[in-house]
Amino acid sequence: MSETRLIHGFHAITAKLRHAAADVKELHVAEGRQDGRMRDLLKLAAAAGVRVIQADTARLDGLAGKGHQGVVAKVAAQMRHVTLDDVLDGLVDSTDKALILVLDGITDPHNLGACLRVADAAGAHAVIAPKDKACGLNATAIKVASGAADTVPYIVVTNLARSLREMQERGIWTIGAAGEAEKSLYVVDQKVPCAWVLGAEGDGLRRLTRDTCDELAQIPMHGSVESLNVSVSAGICLFEARRQRGKFL
Repeated sequence: MSETRLIHGFHAITAKLRHAAADVKELHVAEGRQDGRMRDLLKLAAAAGVRVIQADTARLDGLAGKGHQGVVAKVAAQMRHVTLDDVLDGLVDSTDKALILVLDGITDPHNLGACLRVADAAGAHAVIAPKDKACGLNATAIKVASGAADTVPYIVVTNLARSLREMQERGIWTIGAAGEAEKSLYVVDQKVPCAWVLGAEGDGLRRLTRDTCDELAQIPMHGSVESLNVSVSAGICLFEARRQRGKFL
């Protein structure tokens, strides 16, 4: 039998059924629940021929812990494998210039999931993270991503600085978000193909990552707090790139 993993939450499971229904092996749902949200999910499962198993709360908690929203799916363990080269090659003939989010040292799966959701909303082409000092795409991150884990390529690389240089060689301008930078992100030209590089709140970018970026930029802060959550920062940076490119005017 092929290896499987568990995902939970309505958004994550709905996205999987819509984009890769063949990967869903079985669906466990809260017994007796018949609200509109559940009916819509069950309709998708039926259309895909997915086996549905009624389960009590204790069983669902045992499968996925708390916060499953009454739905847990067993899906193929293998995530869609996409490399950085796949993404960059796919942009060669595209009219949409590269917009990539790079995460350095994000160890909280809630933050990773939120960043994936932001990346999807802004139309980013990929999210890139190092193999080490990162939380990985686990069930919590997938749930928080609300389906974006199945729509935005999440690429894990062994050497982040080398991957940044590979992007630079392909004409992508790499911008590191740093609170001490002299430039504001609002004056940085993001109409060119670019990658935003963000570190964890508090720790920021690692030195080698920072030194490899083409330039650094800051988000101007006007209140008393010194930093923002990484997913909030990612949203500000990516949507500013879209604004400059005239995508939301």
